[in-house]
Formats: sequence, C-alpha cells, structure tokens
Amino acid sequence: MALSIKANAKINLGLRIIGRRDDGYHLLHTLFQELDFGDTLTLSEGSSGSVTLKVTGPAARGVSTRDDNLCVRAGRLLQERVGTRRGVHVVLEKRIPPGSGLGGGSSDAAAVLQGLNGYWQAGLGEDELTALAGTLGADVPFFIRGGLQLGEEVGTQLTPVGKQLEVAVVLVIPSFGVETAWAYGQLTARDSWPSAPAFDRLLAQTPLPWDRFTNDFEELVFHRHKGLAELKRGLLEAGALHASLAGSGSAVYGLFSDAQDPVALGHQFADSQVVVSEPVHRQSAA
Repeated sequence: MALSIKANAKINLGLRIIGRRDDGYHLLHTLFQELDFGDTLTLSEGSSGSVTLKVTGPAARGVSTRDDNLCVRAGRLLQERVGTRRGVHVVLEKRIPPGSGLGGGSSDAAAVLQGLNGYWQAGLGEDELTALAGTLGADVPFFIRGGLQLGEEVGTQLTPVGKQLEVAVVLVIPSFGVETAWAYGQLTARDSWPSAPAFDRLLAQTPLPWDRFTNDFEELVFHRHKGLAELKRGLLEAGALHASLAGSGSAVYGLFSDAQDPVALGHQFADSQVVVSEPVHRQSAA
C-alpha cells in the first residue's frame, strides 16, 4: 500500500542576515510563508533496510537520487531513530525547481519524515520530528508545521504567527537557479551586521508596510542576474502589493490583493515559468 504526501513550497516575507556564528552558519530573521504549490511524494514498501528514490516531473532534471539527496537522508535518519529495518521506495514528482529559493529540497525532506512517521506508525510527535529535521538542514524544520512562522537564529528557531495573509501569490521562476552556498558566501565579508528587524510586529500594522519587508540577497543576486530585477519590476507594474526575491533566488514572487490570470501573466513573463498560488493557513499551536 502506497502513501502520497504533498511537499509545499515557501517564500520569505523579508529576509535579513544579522550575523554569523563561529561555525559559519548565518543568523537570520525572516517570515516563512508556506504556499499551496509544491512537489508530491509517494512512499511504498522497499526491500529490507533500503531507502531508494525515483524522481519524475517537470523539475526533475539535475536532481540527485543518490545518498546526498535530502529525501534519502531523511528516510535513513528515521530508520535509525525508530530502529527499524523496514525499507521504503520514494517516488518524487518534482515541480519546485532546485535553486529557486522556494525550499523544495527541504520541504521534500520534511515530507519524508512526516510521511514515514505515519507509514511506519512510529508515533513521533511534532517536536521530535522538528528536532530531527534540524539535523538535515536549516529550512527543514519550518516545513514540519508550515503555515506562517517567524524564523530566527539559523532559521530553526520558529514561532508560529497568527496572522493570515489574504493575498494571491504569483511566482515567476526563471530557467536557471541560484546556488544557495554561493549566495550566503557573498555575505561573509561584512564588517558589521544589522540589528534584527521585527517582521512579525510589522504584520500588525494597517496597511502593511511592505517596503520594510526587505531581502538582503536581492542586491547581490540582482547584480549577478540583472534579469531578476526586471522580473520584480514587472510584478510591481502588474499591480503587486509587494514583490521580492524568494529566499536567495532565483524565483521572484509578487503578492496581489486579487486572483490573477496565469495566462496573461505567462505572456508578460514569457521566458519564465509563472505559477499562481496562495498562502497555506495552519492552526497556530496553543
């Protein structure tokens, strides 16, 4: 019997890098927002002790199926945690392109942890899964709960935010990606670091001061890929309330007060993939 599970994308509503730890990890302040666009994973029984992966879908090109893939690592991590020899075969239908800044790899890993927790009846709670997720990568813990969360420290200190954004989200995803390691590496030479912004408190203001939800990666990524700045400008000219780079890129998103016509936007951004999505709202923990 197979189990299918969705692995949704995310965007960052503001992303400020405010320091760097001695181990090289960057300290950040951001709002993660889950979207209803993403990958689909199907889990089925595998041979004893094995974790195997097959990748299909429109964004499958270049995605590793070897031991370095986060899905494989997540499966093996849960095997070790619960002490099972049960194997699993994962079929990943990939829609979130690698290097887009939409968190696809991290979301896939979280989906494997959550899916196998149920599939194997392991009985791990949300806090236990979040702790395991943190050993796989800084963005993975966010996807265990999803919704809208404030991310601090290296992104693993998470606080659910009760605000629900009633907007349409337009993703414009170019045909190339931005390497996350390169983007973070460009920020290591700073002489000083800014103080942490209060993105969560900005959400309480009416109207929302979108001009203050800035992304520290935009200047350096736009300098290297000047066409991305044009994508942002195009979204604002189309009426977006706010437009920004998604994470460290390469995708650019726009927030609109009303639903958008993907066909019309597709003509405007003809050289990029256009996805019309919306925020996922989840119940905040008590």
